[in-house]
Amino acid sequence: MQKIFFAFIALNFAVNSNAGISAGIINNPGYLPFDSTSILQYDLMDINFEMKMSKNNPGDSVPYALVAGGSKGIGYALAEALASRGYNLILIARGLDSLVAAKNKLESSYHVHVEILVNDLSRQESADEISQWCIERNIPLKMLCNVAGFGGARDYLSNLPLDTLRYMVRLNVESAMALSLKLLPLLEKNAPSYILNVASMAGFAPIPVKNMYSATKAAVIFFSYSLRYQLKEKNISVSCLAPGPVFTKPEIIQDTKDRLGKFGMKMAVPPKKVGEIAIRKTLKKRMIIVPGTLAKITSLVIRVLPRRLVTAIYYKAGK
Repeated sequence: MQKIFFAFIALNFAVNSNAGISAGIINNPGYLPFDSTSILQYDLMDINFEMKMSKNNPGDSVPYALVAGGSKGIGYALAEALASRGYNLILIARGLDSLVAAKNKLESSYHVHVEILVNDLSRQESADEISQWCIERNIPLKMLCNVAGFGGARDYLSNLPLDTLRYMVRLNVESAMALSLKLLPLLEKNAPSYILNVASMAGFAPIPVKNMYSATKAAVIFFSYSLRYQLKEKNISVSCLAPGPVFTKPEIIQDTKDRLGKFGMKMAVPPKKVGEIAIRKTLKKRMIIVPGTLAKITSLVIRVLPRRLVTAIYYKAGK
């Protein structure tokens, strides 16, 4: 039993940073994974947007979902699951090319309308800029998905500089908090509505070698729990996705094979399946969403065992 549990912990430790961290950060401690330019907007002409909205009738417009970090990985999987249900989309990310590719694929496959905004969500001004854009166009927003985040194999007390650690906090925690607050008027106006925050199984217990990442994901989980009760009377449901290993990058697949072989491969859940499960359960107003049977068992064990014991196991696994 101890060996099985340790294997669960090792796999969770090895591949839990679903957002990933760029090689540039790991190899260049002074590198920051964002640029300092202000918001760039690529919405394919406001005229086109207004024409699309007018066809739907202002009172009965097709619902929109905003996915912050929606061009790749889990964010794109969520967007795809929403598009398959007829939601129009607003996708936000830093890279224009990936946003355009996501827009084209979703529109051609599901015949929905997709708006794209290029924005660095770690910037203090980003939530104001995004909410202003949505409010000015009276977006019938029914769901907000806060996905943007990043992490890595090691963070605090490693070779990462303070600016990069601050960036992690801003992107993983502050962006979700700020967007939820600034878009609340639209969500309330279009209630019943939904907020889906993306955390990680890493948020269920402290992980010494990934101190900051696990702390930020724990903050997202706690924030989601409290916000759920704060918004209950407004008919806005809050859910939190806390996945285990998700193969969003080739290196994660290889690392899982090397460390845990077939067991690890069986525990992992494909991004598309994660997105489908997350949206389905969000619409059913589930609070904590952990895709995959083995991941659910692992998360339960982690939460039931004494936190001090789990932290010690994580510490040994990280040495």
